[in-house]
Formats: sequence, C-alpha cells, structure tokens
Amino acid sequence: MWIFAVIGGIIVLILGGLMLSFFSLWIQALASGAKVSLPSLIFMKLRKVRPQTIVHSRINAVKAGLNLGVNELEAHYLAGGDVPRVVAALIAASKANIALTFQQATAIDLAGRDVLEAVKTSVHPKVIDCPDPSRGTDTVAAVAMDGIQLKAKAKVTVRTNINRLVGGATEETIIARVGEGIVTTIGSSETHKKVLENPDMISKVVLQRGLDAGTAFEILSIDIADIDVGENIGAHLQIKQAEADKQIAQARAEERRAMAKAREAEMQAQVIEMQAKVTEAEAEVPRAMADAFRSGNMGIMDYYKMKNVMADTDMRESIAKEDEDDK
Repeated sequence: MWIFAVIGGIIVLILGGLMLSFFSLWIQALASGAKVSLPSLIFMKLRKVRPQTIVHSRINAVKAGLNLGVNELEAHYLAGGDVPRVVAALIAASKANIALTFQQATAIDLAGRDVLEAVKTSVHPKVIDCPDPSRGTDTVAAVAMDGIQLKAKAKVTVRTNINRLVGGATEETIIARVGEGIVTTIGSSETHKKVLENPDMISKVVLQRGLDAGTAFEILSIDIADIDVGENIGAHLQIKQAEADKQIAQARAEERRAMAKAREAEMQAQVIEMQAKVTEAEAEVPRAMADAFRSGNMGIMDYYKMKNVMADTDMRESIAKEDEDDK
C-alpha cells in the first residue's frame, strides 16, 4: 500500500507541476474567450507541440472573429507549417474581404509560399522590374523592321491571385513573358520611330496577350519606364553580308583562275605533243623521198625543181620580213 501511495503521490506531483506550468496559458486563453483545456495543453507538450504558439495563435484568431479550432492549428503545426503566419494571413484576408479559407492558407504555407506576403500583395499590388536588374541585365533589346535596335525597361504592376497561388508560375515567368512581348512588339514595328513616338503601344499589345495565364499573379498594368535607341543592327548585318559575298566572289574567282591555269597548261602540253608529231612526220620525209627515188616515182629533175621552189619560198619570206622590220 505504501508503494502504491508513493507512486500515486509522484503522479499527482507531476500532473500538478504540469498544470501549474500551463496554468498561466490556460487563464490567458480563458480570459480571451479562446478557451483551451488543461489536458489539451498537457497533451500538446507530450506530442512535442509548442503550446504557447497554438494558444497565442488561437487567441489572435478569436479576437479577429475567426473560429479556428485547437486541433486544426495543432495539425498544421505537426505538418511543419508556420501557424502564426497562417493565422496572420487569415486575419489580414478577413479584414480586406479576400476569400481565403484555412485549408487554402495551410496548403499555400505547406507549398513553400509566403501566405501572408501573398495576402499583402493582393491588397497592395507590387511592382516588378522587367528585366530583373539583379540578373545583370538592365534593358530588353529588340530590333525593329528598319534594323534599328531599341532598348526598353518596363514596370509591371501585379497582385496575387490566391486561387492560383498553389501550382502557379512565379515572378520569373511574368518577367520572361513581358520581355518576350516587348521583343515581339518592337520587332513587328515597321520603324523604330513609330515605337519611340508611341511607347504605350508596347503596353497595350503586351496586355492583350494575357501573359498572366497560369501564373500566381494578375497583371494590372505594364508601363514602359525607359526606351533608348541602340545600334544599327541592320547596317551591321548588311556589312557582314557584303563581306561574306565578297569572300565568296573572291573564292569563285580564284577557282576560275586556277581552272584557267590548268586549262592553259593542258593546251601547252597538247601543243608540245602536236609539235612532236610534226617533227616525227618531218623525219619521214627523207625516207619517203628515198623510197620514191628507188621506185622511180621521182626523178632527179623533180628533186631540183622542188629545191628551187623551196629556195624561192625562203627568199620571199626573208624579203617580207626585212620590209616589216623597216616599217
């Protein structure tokens, strides 16, 4: 009996100590109208839940007119969520008449998004720079149809779309889509002067494309903050094209010259070959004459006549050459 009495006394002391440690929290919750039982506080401690976080969050919610149960808050805490921030987001959404349920808020928080910041952005829209200067690019460069480059900066005003926050694209997607829209609008303009005269045409065209589809934001406005004239890209491209055409023409001319030289060498070889054939034919003449003498087809007088003709021909050619030299 004494053993059971000692064990019972120890248990009573432990429970009493726990109750005393949570008594101030229990009184605070009771006085605030957000009643939390002492056993619930003890079980929170046993489940490794911080009672102060749950109690203070419930008090804030009740004071703001939100009926959030202890079990709901404790379940979100055990899931690894930020209970105070979720409650603060629900209170802010309630005061701003934004439809946000506890399930939506906890889902957004567990998805890794800042639910309180999302609610604040829904109330006070934020401005996004396009392009993002932190990425090392200050302007979006595009080339108009006349070849002139324009460099533009844009300010995109957005607010959070709560219903698309889970699974919706982030700011990087908005920046990329707006940059693409600026490039497309400038590139489709006939002249860069038209864009400089009416920079708002970029905003109108980009807004009409519905760039916020599938993102966690709603685009309210796109304003062109600055637009400057860059390089004459068209002229540079024409110069490079002309240089490329010149190199191609030179290569083709060199090819034709090489072919002409090869043809010339081929003709010279043919001339030498023909001269060799002529020399070979001339070598057959004395032999043919000897055969003619032996066969009786040619007499000695015929031979002398031929020699006289040849001598006369040589004399005439010599006289003609002297006349040409005198001239």
